[in-house]
Amino acid sequence: MYVVATAGHVDHGKSTLVRALTGTDPDRLEEEKRRGLSIRLGYCWTHLDGAGDVAFVDVPGHERFLTTTLAGMGPVPVALFVVAADDPWMPQAAEHLAALDALGVRYGLLVVTRSDLADPAPALARAGEELSRTSLAGIPAVVCSGRTGAGLGDLRPALASVLQDVPPPDPAADVRLWVDREFHVRGTGTVVTGTLPAGTLRVGDRLLLGDRPVRVRGLECLGEQVTQASGVARVAVALAERPADPGRALVTPDAYDAVEAADVRVTGGRTLPERPLLHMGATFLSVHARPLGDRFARLRLEHPLPLRVGDRALLRDPGDRSLWGIEVLDVDPPTLRRRASAARRAAVLETLDGTLAADLAARGLVHRTSLRRRGIPSAPVPGDALVHGDWIVSGPEANRLRVALGDLVDASPSGVTKPGAAEQLGLPTPGLVEALVEPPLRDAAGRIIRAADLPDRLVAALTALHDDLAESPFAAPDADRLARLGLEPAGLARLARDGKVLRLRDNVVLLPGADEVAVRRLIELEQPFTTSQARQALATSRRVALPLLEHLDRTGRTVRLPDDRRRVR
Repeated sequence: MYVVATAGHVDHGKSTLVRALTGTDPDRLEEEKRRGLSIRLGYCWTHLDGAGDVAFVDVPGHERFLTTTLAGMGPVPVALFVVAADDPWMPQAAEHLAALDALGVRYGLLVVTRSDLADPAPALARAGEELSRTSLAGIPAVVCSGRTGAGLGDLRPALASVLQDVPPPDPAADVRLWVDREFHVRGTGTVVTGTLPAGTLRVGDRLLLGDRPVRVRGLECLGEQVTQASGVARVAVALAERPADPGRALVTPDAYDAVEAADVRVTGGRTLPERPLLHMGATFLSVHARPLGDRFARLRLEHPLPLRVGDRALLRDPGDRSLWGIEVLDVDPPTLRRRASAARRAAVLETLDGTLAADLAARGLVHRTSLRRRGIPSAPVPGDALVHGDWIVSGPEANRLRVALGDLVDASPSGVTKPGAAEQLGLPTPGLVEALVEPPLRDAAGRIIRAADLPDRLVAALTALHDDLAESPFAAPDADRLARLGLEPAGLARLARDGKVLRLRDNVVLLPGADEVAVRRLIELEQPFTTSQARQALATSRRVALPLLEHLDRTGRTVRLPDDRRRVR
């Protein structure tokens, strides 16, 4: 199916044209028929040879109903732009064209109506000139009369040809249906309608409406009950639940973030007001706009919306009806704490183009799940990036982290644990620390150490020693175990000199930092304490406890009393 939105000044024949194409009157309300103008969005459909089923969203042309008009245009990729041969170029035509241009609509058909009432050539020339400065530049044109039917035979194949050039949407894409109507039907329940731009809706699907989970109870498309519908399509969705506060969009769970702030590129010559209205899809709400340089702004939304990078939308000044187009660049922007940070942020936004490479360069570290939720493709991964599971680190950020990890290791004689390093480096998982380890750093029994100058046999022995003492830090291996590990006196002396072990006597060796752990345990004892009490608290033998206590005495962390008891200083 294709979905086409009408556009143009009030009373230029949009509804008449749709009625002629479909055989159905899009004006349903009695007031619309009485006044001869559209007030609410109208929906009709037909079948075009060469294109298939085509649904029309007929929007109001009157200036008082601009909000409704924008709701109809927002999700629709193709426009039927209508001007009358017997009228000059009108303000609402210019306003509708500005909105389509700001939304980036590139596919459409220019239709000059009422050709039976005036020479269509002037209107055709003026409209073509106006469109030439917009995203609709170069679209084909047709001249016709809805009253006499002249030219309608050319209109159908011309529109079908335009639709054949529209890229097909992805039926496997995440669902985001902007709700343009919501009502209750007896025996059916809550029904919401909208234009599905991509993805597939199925009966039984569980989705989110706003922040509330709902289940699809039924689907209707072009007046027929269906079990599934793929975009682009006009759909009515019956919900099994009736949310107390219907949301603005029906979305796939866990596929979109509820965005409260977004950085955007702004097109339009005038300065943004502080409180413009944001028109996104079929919804609108107030936002606070903070300029970031001349071409960018940060928007803080009155209510969260499921936005993604690359979304096109409109900002409107409610005071003078001025319009600005926006393109969403970042839906998870950093906090701006200083005045100069706005200029720096604008420089970053200049580099964002919706690709993984640009996003990674700006953030340094991303998760594949967040990429999907923000609407950024997860490939291709830059060649210098570091990939660990679903985490991707940019090349420059990985280099910075490796230097910082080396500094942490150098500041601790015994190295650092991966969880400890992750915490100090601000990394979300210890696995990323493991991925950062490169020579001269090594992973020794869960601790990252600098061992570039150690032979492999000593590194292997040190790793085994860490394994031995991991659970019982004061169970120092005896001489036989040290010999089996290959830790002869010369090797022990070298490790002690480099701060890799704590050597209390020739054959009494613990890991660096064990003395600090001992002090924390001994301070829990009733002071002063005996050697036996210390041995029991440390879960070790007298062979280890005596030299360890003497080491603590020498380094001033314990005081030995005349009765041979000790207290922690």
